[in-house]
Amino acid sequence: MFVTVAFQSISQSDYCGRLINQWLSGTSAGCFSVWCFPCFACITARDHGECLCLPLLDSCGCIPPITLSMRVSTRRRYGITDSICNDCVYSYFCGPCSWCQIRREMKARLHPVTLFNNRPT
Repeated sequence: MFVTVAFQSISQSDYCGRLINQWLSGTSAGCFSVWCFPCFACITARDHGECLCLPLLDSCGCIPPITLSMRVSTRRRYGITDSICNDCVYSYFCGPCSWCQIRREMKARLHPVTLFNNRPT
């Protein structure tokens, strides 16, 4: 018995568009990230399966290493096509936007996963 897990693939333009649109949508996640960004980043990292305090290490480099690695991990986990160069730019210039985007991608994937049973007939 084989089970196949299906994820929806998102193009680079959709992924980048979500980064911009998240601030225009007026969601509570955007407000939370603005008013208490360290708390928001830590909660998002915990929900992603990482250490709760991991985002606090972002001050260790020119490009925030934890934000960058979380973006790459999220892209790989959900099959989103983009480049490491874009991840560096977004992480450096708009850290809170990047964390909001990671959070939204995780929330979008909380819907039940459709499993297909590939039994020969």
